[in-house]
Amino acid sequence: MREYRTIFPFVRENKWRYIFGIIALLFVDAANLLVPQVLKKFADWAQFGELTLERTGQAALAILFLGLIVAAGRYFWRVYIFGTARRLEYWLRDKLFKKYLSLDDSFFNKHRTGDLMAHVTNDVLMVRNSMGGGIIMIVDAVFMTLFTVFMMIYTVGFQTAMVALLALPFLTVVVFSMSKPLQRRSRAVQDTFSELTTEVQENVSGINSIKAFGIEENRSESFGEINKDYQTKNMDMLRMSALFDPLIQFISGIALVIFILYGIRRMLIGSLSLGDFVAVLNYVRMMVWPLIAIGMVVNSFQRGIAAMGRINEIFTAEAKVKEAVSAVKIDESEDEGPVRIEFRDVYYRYADNLPWVLEGVSFTLENNESLAILGRTGTGKSTILKLLLRRYDVCSGQILLNGVDVRDVSYEELYSKIAFVEQESFMFSRTIAGNIAFSGDDDYDPEKVRKAAEFSQLAHDIEAMPDKYKTWVGERGVTLSGGQKQRLAIARAYYQDARVLVLDDSLSAVDTNTEKDILNHLEELECGLIVVSQRVSTVQRSDQILVLEDGIISQRGSHAELLQDKDGFYARLYQRQLLESELREDREEVQDGSD
Repeated sequence: MREYRTIFPFVRENKWRYIFGIIALLFVDAANLLVPQVLKKFADWAQFGELTLERTGQAALAILFLGLIVAAGRYFWRVYIFGTARRLEYWLRDKLFKKYLSLDDSFFNKHRTGDLMAHVTNDVLMVRNSMGGGIIMIVDAVFMTLFTVFMMIYTVGFQTAMVALLALPFLTVVVFSMSKPLQRRSRAVQDTFSELTTEVQENVSGINSIKAFGIEENRSESFGEINKDYQTKNMDMLRMSALFDPLIQFISGIALVIFILYGIRRMLIGSLSLGDFVAVLNYVRMMVWPLIAIGMVVNSFQRGIAAMGRINEIFTAEAKVKEAVSAVKIDESEDEGPVRIEFRDVYYRYADNLPWVLEGVSFTLENNESLAILGRTGTGKSTILKLLLRRYDVCSGQILLNGVDVRDVSYEELYSKIAFVEQESFMFSRTIAGNIAFSGDDDYDPEKVRKAAEFSQLAHDIEAMPDKYKTWVGERGVTLSGGQKQRLAIARAYYQDARVLVLDDSLSAVDTNTEKDILNHLEELECGLIVVSQRVSTVQRSDQILVLEDGIISQRGSHAELLQDKDGFYARLYQRQLLESELREDREEVQDGSD
């Protein structure tokens, strides 16, 4: 049960709700235990000829009164125990989601999305059931077992009660011998459910690629295998859990038959009254539920333990990149000024057994200047930006903002100073305006949103849409083209009004004319600018250009300075792309002439 230590703070905070619920449950159990006593009295009056109309009415009123207590008690224990379990579900799911938000890229690189979704859905549900129905069953099982035994002994004496309880030791052995196998099977079911969720999530997200390559049958077979495995593991657990009720009923039935024969014999010799016999028969019948409940408790808590163990693995995960405990302010003055960025001899690799991605990278972005990073795919361009934004921490060297190491800056201040536009920015299922403002659909400044869209050359496209800025963007932006998504992401960064704007190959999907218009607007901004690209046309206006080759800065300077080195990577790339552009223009002219 040590797995449940994570939820102790919640239990302490809501202990009185659980206590009130348990008290209501005990009232229900006590009322149920008194019903056989009323039946005992009624049977004895009937046996000895003492039954009258008045006594019949008394017995009926007593049963009715106990029924009202049971009804009221059941209402309150459902509200307080089941209701508190629902609160736990909210608390645990909220805590788990916030934990996800606190973890860094290295965590999400190792964990599958479907698995993380299963923790928030299925695993939390298992814990809720164990802390709702499980609590009810364990209280019922303990209280009803102890007090039913006491009432039996009180009613017919120790010897007769022991005959009626002959099955109890056997049932206890059965229940506890099946607890560990149930836990193992439950963990296997929940792990396979995670795989199933991942398979569905990946295939739904990649449905366009699946259809484009015509591999529906392959994906269907892959899903079918995992789905079959999930069914098999569920059936394994079902077969074991299904043994509980039949075994308990069978053993209890044998004990009941033995007591009936024993009780009739004692009634015949006159040592047991009809009322005592009826009362004990009812108590034996009532004993079956606590024993079944014990099995259900074991089943529920074993599932809960397996689920809580999986959830605890997330809670114990630590982000490799951690926010500074005592953060240092970048700007000490009230008026925020420009931000100076400096890389000092930065080295980085993603794991100790992998080669260096960056080696001795040093550069400075002065206040409100523009800096471009150009290089082939895989040379470490995006890694520089991820280090600047503390997606990862440098292996050695320093990254400074206004002379302050980024590792000493709070996340809130870092991200308020730097607006980042990825090549494939994520779009949320909300309106275009909501995506630009990164807020709820009504919680934004409409005029500021419009200016951001105009800046990114997206305003014309939006105005052509039926609902304009209230147009709903589908999941992951499926209703937008690649260029529209990139421009929306740029508008989002502009809306943030940061001191440094970072574009990670964010103009690759837009046409050259739109790119020129966006670059013209970028030059008008009073902020620092970092542009990563593989196109010379995108970076040539920058104050400083860095050429990255195999994680090392091989060239640096302005566009004109870099062109002077005819044999350098930059000049050769410029000539090749210039030639490609001229050929493309010639083809367009020929096509226009033929039209």
